Amino acid sequence: MLSQEHHAIIASTVPLLEQNGEELTHHFYLKLFKDFPEVLPLFNQAHQHSGDQQRALANSILMYAKNIERLEQLGPLVSTIVNKHVALQILPEHYPMVGASLLKAIREVLGAEVATDAVINAWAAAYGQLADILMGAEGDIYQQNKAAPGGWEGARKFVVSCRTVESDEIVSFQMTPQDGKPVLAFEPGQYIGIRVTVDGVEMQRQYSLSAERNGVSYQISVKREPMGLVSNFLHDCIKVGDAVDLFPPSGAFTLAGGKKPVVLISGGVGITPTLAMLTSALKTGRDVYFIHAARHGGVHAFRGMVDQLAERHDNLRHYYCYAESREGDTKPHAVGLIGPNHLAQWLPETRDVDAYFLGPVPFMKAVKSSLRDMGVPKAQTSYEFFGPASALA
Repeated sequence: MLSQEHHAIIASTVPLLEQNGEELTHHFYLKLFKDFPEVLPLFNQAHQHSGDQQRALANSILMYAKNIERLEQLGPLVSTIVNKHVALQILPEHYPMVGASLLKAIREVLGAEVATDAVINAWAAAYGQLADILMGAEGDIYQQNKAAPGGWEGARKFVVSCRTVESDEIVSFQMTPQDGKPVLAFEPGQYIGIRVTVDGVEMQRQYSLSAERNGVSYQISVKREPMGLVSNFLHDCIKVGDAVDLFPPSGAFTLAGGKKPVVLISGGVGITPTLAMLTSALKTGRDVYFIHAARHGGVHAFRGMVDQLAERHDNLRHYYCYAESREGDTKPHAVGLIGPNHLAQWLPETRDVDAYFLGPVPFMKAVKSSLRDMGVPKAQTSYEFFGPASALA
């Protein structure tokens, strides 16, 4: 239980977190991986090397400290963390490991004169409160997934039933359960956790579900990343008939109901979750505006699928923008980087829309700014990060 004294101490550490947050989280991960190497499979080391994971955690800790007396102000942050944890299968036994490493990092980075016993005790209580919130929410989802039709708990063995090259960089993998039983339903926009062994090392990742639900299989579409151990392994080594472990679908970035026009804006591999959103929205009769940006035609995945849907559905309008023009590419609707002029031309006249966007962080920053300036209500815009969350200023 957090006391008023604990609240005051946590609040007093906010300036220190603002100044030393990334140093603290960097040190935290070093301690965590050294003292508890069993958690290594849960983390994408590419995000560690880039610093993205440390920045994301530093921001989360800072926001928690700033809102320690009004946790409701954290809004979707808690939901995002919970869903990521569920996809990774974070369990109650992991929390003491994280807590011990965090407190050690606070003491060692801030120093004993600043990180006094009172400060450590306050942060121990604060971490305990947060852990209880997260474990409770995650436990509820685990139980719901286990009890639901087609659901399961923990890892479940799936077999690759189809492998499709979608572009120069993206390959789709359709996977069916080895036990032949039904699979858990998911919401358009959600992702799924996958576990593979690469060079004898167990690794876990999350990939968006890129095809509408059918009750019997799941599909993910994976971009080959230059330094991506798992993405390169999937591209180079996984073939039809191979088995992988999957964890139940998760994710808070989902298509909302209603009758408003749906705007789907994606860049690069950000197209993957919008595909299930697209097919689902079309079935309801809602107007859909599908906008996709790619470097060029060679890396533009699913163009044929979207074009065919547009031929069959009068309520779908679709636009493509390529950063560069190449000889032989099917002509896009625009060349260059997507900007406010493009969106103003391609979006409906009404700004009362539900807008969803995904892609590289600079792309999402530009789209968010453009939608705001065009008058699309902030509450009706949604986005998600494929990696650790960043600030879209």
